[in-house]
Amino acid sequence: MQEINFSTQDILQKEFKEKRMGSAYDPTDVDSFLDLVIKDYETFNREVSQLRAENEQLSGKVDDLTRQVSAARQSTPSAPETVSQANNSVTNMDILKRLSNLERHVFGSQLDNGTNSASQQTGFDTPSHSGWSN
Repeated sequence: MQEINFSTQDILQKEFKEKRMGSAYDPTDVDSFLDLVIKDYETFNREVSQLRAENEQLSGKVDDLTRQVSAARQSTPSAPETVSQANNSVTNMDILKRLSNLERHVFGSQLDNGTNSASQQTGFDTPSHSGWSN
């Protein structure tokens, strides 16, 4: 940023020299002061224009990023649903494994011999008859 010549307080407190005759101000003194004030205003206007352009550019980037985030959220399922589905599939698989191990423990010797007496006694099919594989 270019250096600013005057603050608002400087402008308010500026006193111009009087001419020798009367109470009129020296026109060259007033003109030189106003030239400096004009330079300050030009500097402020340039800076405001640059900041507005930068603000518009950054606002555009924010809008683009907001759209990208929205699109990404819509294209991927939410994390809790994904975790829940994964837990359900693991839980179901664990249950099947445990059931298979339990049947093997209860009916193990009969399954190895290939006899059918356990299913006749309990009324339940053994895993080999139910279509489940170990």
